[in-house]
Amino acid sequence: MPGLKLVVISGLSGAGKSHALKSFEDVGYFCIDNLPPALLPTFVELCHQQGGEIENVALGIDVRERVFFTDLVGVLDRLKALGHSVEMLFLEAREEVLVRRFSESRRPHPLLPDLPVLEGVRFEKERLAELRRHADRIIDTSDLTVHELRDLLARQFSQDRAPRRLTISIITFGYKFGVPYDIDLLFDVRFLRNPFFVPELKPLTGEDPRVRAFVLADPDAVAFIAQLEQLFKFLIPLFERERRSYLNVAIGCTGGRHRSVSVAKRLQESFAASGYHTTVVHRDLGK
Repeated sequence: MPGLKLVVISGLSGAGKSHALKSFEDVGYFCIDNLPPALLPTFVELCHQQGGEIENVALGIDVRERVFFTDLVGVLDRLKALGHSVEMLFLEAREEVLVRRFSESRRPHPLLPDLPVLEGVRFEKERLAELRRHADRIIDTSDLTVHELRDLLARQFSQDRAPRRLTISIITFGYKFGVPYDIDLLFDVRFLRNPFFVPELKPLTGEDPRVRAFVLADPDAVAFIAQLEQLFKFLIPLFERERRSYLNVAIGCTGGRHRSVSVAKRLQESFAASGYHTTVVHRDLGK
């Protein structure tokens, strides 16, 4: 069985270790924070027992005591000898930047919580100087936003070079039953002509071809869907650039049975034709 690809993330408090770990999670790594170095061999063995399901691992480790540093270096050397790919990433930032970040978060420095932050920063730099010398890669985050750090790590460590594609979830609903709360984009289609007022269509739903044909033949529906498709053609690459993994879209009409369902089905077909996996949930269809 091939060895693991293991990235150990350490560095100065306030330099972005938590953001870095989240970035690794976004590009498909199995992530654990604050794992004691002594438990690393056991953890690696457990990963192997998963039959190759876990191949890429990122570990956030705080190593402030010399005993832990010695443990970490020794453990990583043993893992390398077993054929695992091991890389240590060290994050740092300028003193004034770290002090500002602690000030903005109103947190004390974890090493010297009762003293000025600057003293804690300098004390930690001294403690971690030897660890820094053993790092395979050092990133100074002083002039990086969290988004720029995420993009940098994604470019350097992503295991999937193909562009990540959004999973799009569409929920239809009726306004008279309330608006869904967990959504990113909402569209109101109550301006379209309503099958509710057509006796033979009223008992049916937007899942019936006759209702869909009635709704989608409306010139306003044709124009609206064309505009929506252009909007999503513009928006989706921007969401993907931000490394969003999903997008929740809500479409509402009065009762959530006819117009919203018909439009959602048409959008699902459009997204599928563009290569996006799309799910549709009709919240109020049975009400």
